[in-house]
Amino acid sequence: MSELHNEFSAVRIGDSQLVPWYRVAAVASMVSFSLPTFVTGLELSHGLAPVDTLWSVLIGSLIIFLIGGVMGVIGSRTRMSSYLLVRVAFGDAGAGIVNIAFAISLLGWFGININLFTDAVGRLLLDVFGYAVHPWALVAFASVCMTTSTLIGFKAINLLATLMVPVLAVVTVLFFTSALETQSLGQIMSMEKASGLSIGEGASAVVGAIIIGAIILPDITRFIKHWKGALYTAFLAYMVVEVIVMFAAGLAGASSGKSDILEIMLDMGLGLGAFVVVIAGSWVLNSLNLYSAALSTQATFPKLNSTAVILALGAIGIAAALMNFLDSFVTFLFYLSIIFVPVAGVILSDYLFIRPEAYKIETLDQRTRMNVRGFVAWSLGAALTLLGAEGIVPAISGIAAIDAIILSGGVYTLLSWGHRAQQNHSTV
Repeated sequence: MSELHNEFSAVRIGDSQLVPWYRVAAVASMVSFSLPTFVTGLELSHGLAPVDTLWSVLIGSLIIFLIGGVMGVIGSRTRMSSYLLVRVAFGDAGAGIVNIAFAISLLGWFGININLFTDAVGRLLLDVFGYAVHPWALVAFASVCMTTSTLIGFKAINLLATLMVPVLAVVTVLFFTSALETQSLGQIMSMEKASGLSIGEGASAVVGAIIIGAIILPDITRFIKHWKGALYTAFLAYMVVEVIVMFAAGLAGASSGKSDILEIMLDMGLGLGAFVVVIAGSWVLNSLNLYSAALSTQATFPKLNSTAVILALGAIGIAAALMNFLDSFVTFLFYLSIIFVPVAGVILSDYLFIRPEAYKIETLDQRTRMNVRGFVAWSLGAALTLLGAEGIVPAISGIAAIDAIILSGGVYTLLSWGHRAQQNHSTV
């Protein structure tokens, strides 16, 4: 069995595929170095005072670290992808439904990121180099690069991330220094906002920007030799890189008063740096989107050829981007994320409290067709979270993704303990 096929099949990855944790951390960190992360920090700066922006970023990042850390550890200890973990928690038939939802969302983001890439690179080529390039050419370039790296597999994504992280780190430092050229850090931090977001709403935005990546973190932490490396990976990606990138973007936004991240970069003289951020960040992020979408599809339909799956899914994402229907798809993706984030709550509860012994690849084929308790918990968690987001029922934390995990995990734990107690009573 080839390593590529092994990556996308319902088996544990082999010992030969394991790598040091810092190589996986480079991949996870690239998500935090991506353009959407910079944009999130910039948007926070226009709704919050700089001090509150910092608090929102710290709180949101801590939440993501806790979720991603546990999910990452599960992936490292079991060597299962997130979609195989779904299969254990929800049963074979249930996993098919959940994994298709994952694939749809990830393909949506794949298309959206191609649209963002096309717009940003087109503007930068014109402003920095004076070249006007047709959007279709940029879409073709992006799609070929992203699909090719996904076809090669984790090794290619890992190599790309390892090469690009130091470059993006330098760009982020330049962000800080450029933002502080006209005003001191103290002056910027003392700024106030007359109106805008609350710290809770800001933290929710931070969580919403990264939560999907934290939930599917097992897709890459399964390659780590020791589970402690998964914690190191989550901490570096979410408590270090993410915090620095978002806060740097927030400082730049507060200092300049502008809301266009590319315009800010160009004003700072970071034309080439902006170019690198857009290309490198979008490339790795979308390769991960396509990689995880392929994993979900392959887990649902294991007889399909992995190469054909990647090519087909890439074509679907590209077609969606070319049709530009994804402008209206963003709202749907937001609600879809709320719908499948409770999946993490069920998995965490099942692994930590209910059935840790079930998460072994050797017994994967012994799962039930449908774990009804998991589906009930998922459904209730999603429904109550949506009602809370719309203000129909009180929210628990004010952060939708966290409410979804708490509610689904809590319901699943209660149902499972009740079921276990009922079984014990019947045997007496």
